[in-house]
Amino acid sequence: MHLKRLWLSDFRSHESVTLDLPAGLTFVCGPNGIGKTNLLEAVGFLATMKSFRGATTETMIRSGASSAVIRAEGERDGRELLIELELGKGKTRAQINRQRLRRGSDLLGALRVTVFAPDDLALVKGGPKERRRFLDDLLVSLDPQADTILVDMERTLKHRNALLRQAHGRISSEIAMTLDVWDDRLATTGQTVTERRESLVASLMPYFVEAYEDLSRRSVNLCARYQRSWQGDCLGDALKSGRSDDARRGVTLIGPHRDDLELSLEAMAARNTASQGEQRTIALALRLAGHRLVTARLGEPPLLLLDDVLSEFDDQRSEALMLNLPQGQAIITSATVGPAADKAERFLQFDSTGQLSLD
Repeated sequence: MHLKRLWLSDFRSHESVTLDLPAGLTFVCGPNGIGKTNLLEAVGFLATMKSFRGATTETMIRSGASSAVIRAEGERDGRELLIELELGKGKTRAQINRQRLRRGSDLLGALRVTVFAPDDLALVKGGPKERRRFLDDLLVSLDPQADTILVDMERTLKHRNALLRQAHGRISSEIAMTLDVWDDRLATTGQTVTERRESLVASLMPYFVEAYEDLSRRSVNLCARYQRSWQGDCLGDALKSGRSDDARRGVTLIGPHRDDLELSLEAMAARNTASQGEQRTIALALRLAGHRLVTARLGEPPLLLLDDVLSEFDDQRSEALMLNLPQGQAIITSATVGPAADKAERFLQFDSTGQLSLD
């Protein structure tokens, strides 16, 4: 989808903004804290119904307003597409071409985005949760139906954990019977999630290595390996074997929610041994690898959103990024005007008061 026009009303710091976007690169420049990232967050939310900053819906509504509106007009397969979201306190309403959607998840797949932000360093340095979320978001980009499986797994986990807390370390026959039900359900959805993640990592690897070498301009021994938290081929058997430990702890200790994506550079854990520059390059390479995989699988690139990425890299890697910027639509934000701005089809400038001047 080519996003042609974006309207924001009472979203974050923006009372009212209208932007026309070219099919290529848009460069957004301005002081830090002025609202550049808010534009990218709005586009990301439009695609995923989630904030890539981890914000709640309420915090994205401008102070003093009762709701916020994000509207986007685009073109897909030669047809016009209008996506509208109204963010209220407690609920978000979505519609496509003026038709109200029953569930927000029905919006998934209408617009696809790839986001890289400074906080993505956590993909390498942070805990397993960030890497699992990266894989799951990519699964949904490739197949929106994967969201249903992931939601079902999370719901099942909540029920199972609540029952384990209720057991207080002792499993009665009644609790054991109910655990059997939740174990069977978790075994089914969890096994599916694990296998899909493992297949995704295998497909991602060549793109991951390629993207890192494009950015670093050198050949490396780079690896991403999916690490299960359980032994054996059957999650159901592992859950039953670990039931006593789970009951003592009051939580499910094994399953896809405890798995990890292990990243290594030159056969050493990137989390502990890579320099911060290398870690940032690995994180960006992961995002670009996902972008390239989605493009190859679906035949069209997602909209690429790069938030202040150029300030995080030295001149050599910034230049390498611009040389290897994927084909398609992209929006880059930056606090300073650099050589990347020369490649932009459109240049947008925020002044110190937050006013946006359009070229």
